[in-house]
Amino acid sequence: MSLTLNLSQAGSFNWSAYQQEVSKLHAAMVNRTAVGSDYLGWSTLPFDYDKAEFALVKRLAAMISAEADVLVVCGIGGSYLGTRAAVEMITGLVPNRKLQLVYLGNTFSAPYIVQTLNALKGKNIFVNVISKSGTTTETAMAFRMLKQHVEATYGKEEAKRRIIATTDKARGTLKTLADKAGYVTLTIPDDVGGRYSVLTSVGLLPIAAAGIDIDAMMKGAQDAAKACSSERIAENPAYQYAVARRVLEAQHKSVELLVTYESQLAMVAEWWKQLFGESEGKEEKGLFPASVNFSTDLHSMGQFVQEGKKVLFETLLLVKNPALDMVFPSDPENLDGMNYLAGKTLDEVNKAATFGTLSAHHEEAGIPNILITLEDTSAYSFGYMAQFFFIACGMSVYLLNVNPFNQPGVEVYKKAMFKRLGKI
Repeated sequence: MSLTLNLSQAGSFNWSAYQQEVSKLHAAMVNRTAVGSDYLGWSTLPFDYDKAEFALVKRLAAMISAEADVLVVCGIGGSYLGTRAAVEMITGLVPNRKLQLVYLGNTFSAPYIVQTLNALKGKNIFVNVISKSGTTTETAMAFRMLKQHVEATYGKEEAKRRIIATTDKARGTLKTLADKAGYVTLTIPDDVGGRYSVLTSVGLLPIAAAGIDIDAMMKGAQDAAKACSSERIAENPAYQYAVARRVLEAQHKSVELLVTYESQLAMVAEWWKQLFGESEGKEEKGLFPASVNFSTDLHSMGQFVQEGKKVLFETLLLVKNPALDMVFPSDPENLDGMNYLAGKTLDEVNKAATFGTLSAHHEEAGIPNILITLEDTSAYSFGYMAQFFFIACGMSVYLLNVNPFNQPGVEVYKKAMFKRLGKI
């Protein structure tokens, strides 16, 4: 098993008190009768994904990785967070590969957009624009500029080959534009929402282009789906996590702090925050999802966690076997006083920080801690983790009696922005 859940330091949980409700919701999810069931496609996706499109993704990824210096991933929210989370988790923050992934279409920040566009000059680039509708403002703005850059650099005919659109299969602004221009298009399934889409072509093309084994990733998702298929809470770790979140919320914990100890998991935390925050933050309900990367943030947020207002519980996302490690060296002079670490591996030091901090936070500060441990940071483990969180999120939010798959509050800022810009 690539993922284990440990609730021993989070409190005691009476699964039987929740079993009847969980069984009812489980049946509604399986039978597609739950609210928002039109977007439950992620639940069976690891088994019934489009095999022909999967093969096309592999061919396109091989072409991009062979030719390009840069692949620009143009999208926002679920259209890029899952990709970046997977690529950084699996290949690290300083990967040893020719292809660079650059992310645009996720911000209005003028300096970032201009600097990124300038940095693309003289580089061999491909663009993957990702949008269900094609009207998301951040992405549409960036894509217009990218399209003009690619056409000016390579000509319109070659631009057809270098721009790949991942969008709705039949309709929408981007689909119409792509068909008219002659771009290859990949499909965002109708029944999978953006924040649940990393295992669709949305994520798979750039992930595969980065040299990652997407077959292994899908196998991880399949195994997680099987391991978390029982309606019985005691037999389903995803449901245990889901129920534990609701129990801790009932104990007046209003913040869930996802804690990572590997720098390459920082974007996994950002992806997790969107998944849970956008799924359950409705009708004045839900936990506030926050994150820290220890030990770095122990020197900033650590003080609040240890002695601040007791509004939070921690969910630790740990890695059992790091991708790389080395032994800390000895120094004969020992002027820095660090020889007490000599002979220990860097991961041993990190694990000492991990479990020392856990002891301080749980035993001394009384903070509940949920431990989720990944076997490693492989493609298989990412797929397993993603499907685990999808299942847990769905059940956790259904227990709040809200729709996990819509985001009506997101539209409010858009209307206010459009009014200021004169669109409406």
